[in-house]
Amino acid sequence: MNDLYKALGDISSIRKQLANTTEFRGYGPATLAATGVLAGLAAGAQALWLPEPATHMSVYLGIWISTAVLSAGLTGVQMYTRSRRIHSALSNEMLRMAVEQFVPAAAAGLLLTVVLLRYVAPSGWMLPGMWQVLFGLGIFSSCRFLPRPMIAVGAWYLLTGLSCLAIGGSRALSPWAMGIPYGVGQLLVSAILLFTSTENEDEA
Repeated sequence: MNDLYKALGDISSIRKQLANTTEFRGYGPATLAATGVLAGLAAGAQALWLPEPATHMSVYLGIWISTAVLSAGLTGVQMYTRSRRIHSALSNEMLRMAVEQFVPAAAAGLLLTVVLLRYVAPSGWMLPGMWQVLFGLGIFSSCRFLPRPMIAVGAWYLLTGLSCLAIGGSRALSPWAMGIPYGVGQLLVSAILLFTSTENEDEA
């Protein structure tokens, strides 16, 4: 029985090592492009219905948090189904690894939002920039198992986040301070995934 447990443990270790050295292909280009479109639609909705977001932060947060949750839901479903199809036996390990890369950034973003709004409400304008910086860091941490050009997306979000912070004040709450960075960023992710998947198929 001890030999059986040891063999199972060895198999589990091998699977984890394989997952750590395999490029994750669970992200679907079309779905990520759709999340970019959602960001543009959310920005348009804010521009129409919320001309003064600084005085209605709860509505502002409602728009963008609901957009983020919907985007995460679409991406999560696609990741699960696509990973099952492409990575087969390694799908569980690959999914767990992909999620673990983004959990710290997502948790930091949530906690930062709560702390700023609860204790430093006048600094709420910093949230869009901080969200983008943290999202960029999440992408950087995932680059080791994604196509190499993805580092450009992390740099994009870092740059847009810092630019948003540099703008300062209520201007940082402009709908386009979120819509453009996430719309362009997610379309860029989609383009990279589409190009690299085509390239991999050609090589195969």
